[in-house]
Formats: sequence, structure tokens, C-alpha cells
Amino acid sequence: MEVILKDDVKGVGYKNDIVEVKPGFGRNYLIPQGLAEMATPSAKKVVAENVRQAAHKAEKVQKDAQDIADRIGDTVLTIPAKAGESGKIFGAVTTLQISEALKALGYDVDRKRVDFDQEVKTLGEYTATLNLHKEVKHQVRFNVVGE
Repeated sequence: MEVILKDDVKGVGYKNDIVEVKPGFGRNYLIPQGLAEMATPSAKKVVAENVRQAAHKAEKVQKDAQDIADRIGDTVLTIPAKAGESGKIFGAVTTLQISEALKALGYDVDRKRVDFDQEVKTLGEYTATLNLHKEVKHQVRFNVVGE
């Protein structure tokens, strides 16, 4: 089943992409949630026109995302967490904590754009991936320290 994505869907595609999905996933999740629409010939023409008109806007958005990635650079964040004697933290470090640490440094990155390579359950150094744009991904290092 071909659908046109109305929004970025993790693991499927980005906004205005025409993707092939299983019929049940399209009918029961993507379309009812407003994340996609059926890829009819007329809808494809509308999307093609919208993409062509939005091309110069998208270039500016990508440039802004690249500027943010360049400014963040090799910044190492420090995330405080309560931990036991063995170094295991109570709970886990979340994407919200990374987003707030970046915001404190002056970078506005939404928590939904932060992904971890692994679960953060102990003290130490880790990396997170910032999905700033579909073509701009940036690795940021962070240290989890005990409070």
C-alpha cells in the first residue's frame, strides 16, 4: 500500500515521502492518526507541487540545522543523577534531560529529536544522536555524574 506521509514517522520516512507500507499499518495506524494519506495520482501531483515550492524553504531549514550542529560541535554535557554506591543510577537518563542541558547552553533542541545509542543506567560517558534534520544528524557526548 502506498501512502504519502504528512509528518516524519520514525522508521518509515519523512514528511511528503511516498512510501510503501503494509496495508494494516497504513489503514489502522498511519491514516487514522493523521500521519499519512492514500497515495492517489492526484495526491501525488499535489505533493510534487508542494515539494517544488517548499524546496528553497527546506534548504534554509537544513542550513539552520547544520549551523546548530556546528555550534554544538564537540560540546560535552554533564547530566547529574542520583546514584547508588555501585554507580547504578536510580531510574535512567532521559531525552528530556539532554534537551534541557542543551537548552541551558542556548541550543533549542526538541526532546523528540534526541536518540540514545544505548540505555543510560549507570554513571559514565555516553553519546546521543541529535536528529536535527533528515540530512543533519549530530553526535553529542555527555557525562552522567552522581549528585
